[in-house]
Amino acid sequence: MAERQQSTGGFIQAQRLAQAGHFAATCPETGYQGKAYRLAPHLRTFNLAPSIRETALAYFDDKKITWHTHASHGLSSQVCCLNFLMPLATRPGVLSRVIANALGIEPPEMLEIEDGPKGEPWFIGFEWIGERDYLNEGGASSSRTRGANATSSDAILRFRHAGHIETVLIEWKYTETYGAPIPNKVREGGTRTPNEVRSDRYRELMFAPNGPIRDDLNLKLDDFFWEPFYQLLREQMLAFQMERFREAETDHVRVLHISPAGNRRLHDVTSEDLNRFGEDAFAVFAKTLVDPTAFVGRTIEQVFGPLIAEMPEDPWAAYLSSRYTFLAPTDSADGPPRSRQS
Repeated sequence: MAERQQSTGGFIQAQRLAQAGHFAATCPETGYQGKAYRLAPHLRTFNLAPSIRETALAYFDDKKITWHTHASHGLSSQVCCLNFLMPLATRPGVLSRVIANALGIEPPEMLEIEDGPKGEPWFIGFEWIGERDYLNEGGASSSRTRGANATSSDAILRFRHAGHIETVLIEWKYTETYGAPIPNKVREGGTRTPNEVRSDRYRELMFAPNGPIRDDLNLKLDDFFWEPFYQLLREQMLAFQMERFREAETDHVRVLHISPAGNRRLHDVTSEDLNRFGEDAFAVFAKTLVDPTAFVGRTIEQVFGPLIAEMPEDPWAAYLSSRYTFLAPTDSADGPPRSRQS
């Protein structure tokens, strides 16, 4: 464990230095709050790839999507996801190859998700919460906001393969690591703990046959009140319900977890009650599922590395290679990724 944490600490520090160098070369003002890898909030567009700066702002505004708190942070996983994927929203051919790498299939036919900010078809969407309130998160009005106060997938893709329509919900991580259970403090003036509220909301959506988790392992919802398991559970419940109700006529919905190979600590099993299933958080989570194939864990290097290496002159590939130094071939053999924004 100590070796893993030291390795991850080295990875995080290397990424801080890389992002500080990137900002120094591309942004007129850096060093927000004394940290060279952070930008002042009003400079957050410099955290995005040049090709998507205006597009991302227009898209988030048009879809009423909430930016994460640290949108101006060089280690933001939301921004990292956007930089890798948003330039491909109108490039279904490249996106198809990304999916082929991630799922180990032949390049599929990508299907439109929604309109882009200029009315053009987009083959990927961001901060997806589903077309209906599957997880009882909207209250009496069922009102939800993409990216805030509801289970939101970092990205969504849909494609046709082998005669079936499949949807993939993407959960993206960069330098996150986890350890403590999720906060459970009663808010001022409140009478119930957050976990009591969560239990009421999700209890009937968790276990088979009404949810994705096996009912023969003596598990309870409280066992998942640790990150990354709580996020994974909500994503998987969303995927299960989208498939159950055949959102967009989808036959199968999977969750694809993507993170850098160097972030090994992300794989730590934080939940004491899930330790009995193994030492890798994502392998452990798959073991709790009725359908283990409904969850796929891949590294950024596995999914994007081959494509970026084949098209180094492409502006999309060139930007990613320059900014995200862990994509260098010498780093790709570091092993599987392991999860707190620093």
